[in-house]
Amino acid sequence: MGGMSEEASQSMADRGESRSRQPQSSAFRDFIGTGWAPRPSELPEREPVADFLSARALKAGAPFPGERLVVPAGPYKVRSNDCDYRFRAHSAFAHLSGLGAEKEADTVLVLEPNEDGTHTSLLFFKPRASRSSKEFYADARYGEFWVGARPSLEELSAATGLETRHIDTLRDALAKDAGTVALRIVRGVDARIEDMVNEVRAQAGLPAGEDAREEDEALEERLSEIRLTKDAFELEEMRRAVAATKAGFEDIIRVLPRAVGHRRGERVIEGAFRAVAREEGNGEGYETIAASGNHANTLHWIDNDGEVREGDLVLVDAGIEVDSLYTADITRTLPVNGRFTPVQARVYQAVLDACEAALARANQPGCRFKDVHDAAMGVIAARLHEWGILPVTPEESLAPGGQQHRRWMPHGTSHHLGLDVHDCAKARSELYQGALLEPGMVFTIEPGLYFRADDLLIPEEYRGIGVRIEDDVVVGADGSVTRISEDIPRTIAEVEEWIASIQSR
Repeated sequence: MGGMSEEASQSMADRGESRSRQPQSSAFRDFIGTGWAPRPSELPEREPVADFLSARALKAGAPFPGERLVVPAGPYKVRSNDCDYRFRAHSAFAHLSGLGAEKEADTVLVLEPNEDGTHTSLLFFKPRASRSSKEFYADARYGEFWVGARPSLEELSAATGLETRHIDTLRDALAKDAGTVALRIVRGVDARIEDMVNEVRAQAGLPAGEDAREEDEALEERLSEIRLTKDAFELEEMRRAVAATKAGFEDIIRVLPRAVGHRRGERVIEGAFRAVAREEGNGEGYETIAASGNHANTLHWIDNDGEVREGDLVLVDAGIEVDSLYTADITRTLPVNGRFTPVQARVYQAVLDACEAALARANQPGCRFKDVHDAAMGVIAARLHEWGILPVTPEESLAPGGQQHRRWMPHGTSHHLGLDVHDCAKARSELYQGALLEPGMVFTIEPGLYFRADDLLIPEEYRGIGVRIEDDVVVGADGSVTRISEDIPRTIAEVEEWIASIQSR
């Protein structure tokens, strides 16, 4: 047997570089590091969010005096082979740092304990390398030639108002006084940082790994719960996200005629919205649902590969995430040809009535989050009974032992909204479903009715019709609950006029 060729002896780890050849000569390295214009000396302006970060850190750390809290941004996530998804920071990191853009992958925020029980926010970051370094031209993850110039530590500090340190100093910072200072970390975000924290814990004789799970989950719970009410910056970002989303829906209406003639008309709709999301924000806050006809009865229909037919309804559930990573979450159900049929209008009006009942209940004193859903379900059950669909009385169906109406409305009516489309998901139930509505809360109201084409328990005229109407609402300082999305048409007359107006321009 002959000896292995040079190619065959190449390690598997090195083969990822086989697609390209980088210059290796010392002459090239000397040459590429020279002749560049000086970098600008002025520091960036302080970002508006910086004024809110100290208050957020104070709330985050309050239950954990004297403890070191580690909040990673997260790494890039691999799509396939050497292709990554676009980076999106973990929401707890984004909330406490005001960051989360592409160049902030692998960053770590540490809430460092102070003697008075408060915490100081420290950002551990990999700044741009010198132009004389190999990283400048050869590193596809961090190199300026590949991904653009990363900020310096000084620039990042000026923008955020936070103290910044080089990521290479993170381990020593975590290990400082580790025997007497406990560590907590947000798990499941960055395995490399999680391993580092557990090594430091183990070496200091602290609980690590599974033995520290309860402590770490308490941190994650806290970072979710402090986002249940939004500050002034967040509320303004939510309004911006909703305004951008309205523009996206208007472009959907413009392309509806083209969608009808396309074999994948749902993707024509999705593509129109996605274009606006990238032009006006960071992108879509979640995968757009563009569900025409019976597809509307699949709650999370994201294949979007179906036709859009004249006479059908198309349910679009979509939201634009602005650059600060706050997202809207809006659903409108549109008649493809611009007009509702009588039976479509009947179903649509029932859902709209449920929306109005939920909003009215939210505006009553002493309303708890779960009461909003109950108010909407009262209308849904009543309408199903009026139409002869519900096999029991509304009262029997609404009782815990009944719930037959949920066959046609199986999801919840509301969820919190913010940095995540389903925000504050790790909050305790008593602070979520069981909580009284408080000023600064932002949530959705989104009842629906879903009559699947194969449902033999409903009259044939309803089969294949799916309707959902979703608005984003905010609790004001006076306790009143109003629609942030009030400028997006939703009554039957408004929707028909909206479509006619846009398509006639």
